[in-house]
Amino acid sequence: MLKVIQKIFIVGYAGIIFLFMCCALALVVFGAMELWHGVNPGQAMELRERFNAVLESIGLLTIAVVALELGQTILEEEVLREAQVSAPTRVRRFLSRFMVVVVVALSIESLVSVFELAHTDPARLPQAVSIALGAAALLAAWGFFVKQNRSAEELEPEAMEQAKSEDTKLK
Repeated sequence: MLKVIQKIFIVGYAGIIFLFMCCALALVVFGAMELWHGVNPGQAMELRERFNAVLESIGLLTIAVVALELGQTILEEEVLREAQVSAPTRVRRFLSRFMVVVVVALSIESLVSVFELAHTDPARLPQAVSIALGAAALLAAWGFFVKQNRSAEELEPEAMEQAKSEDTKLK
């Protein structure tokens, strides 16, 4: 019975991974369209509008990378490894991969927002700064989490070695 449930979960994860890939592909297409809109020499636009279109393209592509990274993380951690995420080493690895993606995406998005709002609506800059502060808070919390859990890695060296050997197998 457990084998059947595991297969159902794998099918569910595969469906989610596929949808992440579809979303990423759609965002890449939208990003390319937005970029073309900004650099199209045949279209009469002010430089500021072109700049904003390119920035919007960067934002869309950043979110596409996040979707791909999350799909890849789910694929590697839940489908290919066929390991329980309940183990402390697994939880730290999964959370770390997720946090890297989120912090980088939020950082890039805050930069794009600052550049755009500085020229179009400076009164809304505090909103863009709040995104950057959120990313910084997540980074600090993640660093604290990793530091506090360092002792757990030392308590389970065999789990860390197993995780490292699985990384070699996936490459």
